[in-house]
Amino acid sequence: MCFIKKIINLLIVSTILFASFSCANRQKQALFEKKSTANNSPKKELTPPNYQIKPGDLLQVKNLQNRNLIVNESFTKEKEASNNNHEQTYLVEQDSTIGLPILGRVKVGGLTRRDAANQVQSLYRKELKDPIIELKIINLKVTLLGEVKNQGIYNLLKDHTSLIEIIGEAGGLTDKASSNNLKIIRGGMQNPQIINLDLTDISTLSDSRTLLENNDIIYIAQNKRAIRSEKLQSMSAILQPVIALLNTALLIYTITR
Repeated sequence: MCFIKKIINLLIVSTILFASFSCANRQKQALFEKKSTANNSPKKELTPPNYQIKPGDLLQVKNLQNRNLIVNESFTKEKEASNNNHEQTYLVEQDSTIGLPILGRVKVGGLTRRDAANQVQSLYRKELKDPIIELKIINLKVTLLGEVKNQGIYNLLKDHTSLIEIIGEAGGLTDKASSNNLKIIRGGMQNPQIINLDLTDISTLSDSRTLLENNDIIYIAQNKRAIRSEKLQSMSAILQPVIALLNTALLIYTITR
């Protein structure tokens, strides 16, 4: 009789634990709900300088007035043959130049995207009628990891792309995300720096560190509730065969009694 009571007690405790594991509530994300503790006046922070083009960068150059006057003939034929939507790209060589149709070698190294576009447009204006040049640096990227809907590598196609824009592009945070525990790892392998950010604090929006730089790694950690839930689920996975074994033992004991 004492043995049966022990088994029943174990079954009750195990069932309660298992039920609590499987009923973890989803946490609602709280973004920008915490007001700045210092003051409500906007921060006066310097905007990071625009990226300067370097050898090895990959540029996309288009004339919005007449695109075919920028794309070279061989590429146009190749595109027509393959019937795809790839754009022509130009590699910045070690001498800081790119080779453009009609113009030949043009030095763009050391220039910002806007300055390079203005320079190319000025040069084409001598050869073409009213060119409107669009220039993009297409190899700049950041890596987004952790609790976001779509992890991966995202391109920085415009100046001063913000952290919030990239998170939005990734579909937002998951229900497991910790809004106040976000890290940006910046500086590359040689000089890595960790920037800790709190997305529940409205003042984060005016923090210039949230303007992303090439090769930034963004990591959003799990919240405490999600961590606890995963630990409990791991425990429940261990308890399930134990509960099944106890049920079997109780059934055998009842039948053979």
